[in-house]
Amino acid sequence: MNIKKCLIGALAFLPGFVYAGNDLDSIQDLAQDQFRILAENLVAATSYKALAPAEPLGILGFDVGVELTTTDLNKDIFEIASAANWDYSFLPLAKLHAHKGLPFNLDVGAFYTSVPDTDIKVFGAELRYALLEGSIATPAVAVRLSYSKMDGIDQLELDNKGIDVSISKGFAMLTPYAGVGRVFSTVKPVGIDLLKTEDIEEAKVFAGININLGINLAFEVDRTAGINSYSAKVGLRF
Repeated sequence: MNIKKCLIGALAFLPGFVYAGNDLDSIQDLAQDQFRILAENLVAATSYKALAPAEPLGILGFDVGVELTTTDLNKDIFEIASAANWDYSFLPLAKLHAHKGLPFNLDVGAFYTSVPDTDIKVFGAELRYALLEGSIATPAVAVRLSYSKMDGIDQLELDNKGIDVSISKGFAMLTPYAGVGRVFSTVKPVGIDLLKTEDIEEAKVFAGININLGINLAFEVDRTAGINSYSAKVGLRF
């Protein structure tokens, strides 16, 4: 499978979005408070988003799909950081995402995205433990540890660590879910003496719904650092 082609295909319904002119190559033009805003925006966009309910998959279970996340951005800040070449008030990331069930109510997951026409890559992983498996009468409850990292911007290094607790309850083919957590991120300017590293700790809340009709669909709204992200996934879940 050609990963780049899959990710470009997931962005096909965003007509006219051209990444080549939207590179963040003028971060040195930001003041420190502006760099903080840029950092929070990128943390909201790149921090881990599971798009999955709390119930464990089981040792034979898996969940694999293609997803698209769009995150609201401060366009003025991104215009400065890209030498006035940033044209949009959002950042879309198309991802390949997979989860696999393990014994003892454990699940693992990972995602990868490569932004077309740039060197930007974002990848991440999670380990989730279901405190309650859930049943016909009771919800599932899970705790998750996550990590994600962005590469490919010469002037910036970014990594995110996270912890969250989620709850879900299935109703036939519908499984709504919600959760809360914290994100701990380090955003480091590279080769820019006038800017300092930003260590960011922010709250995260999210809610979504999983719809399994043979083809599995998931939709999620996430709010991290006060910034909204909207995600959709299509794939298979067993």
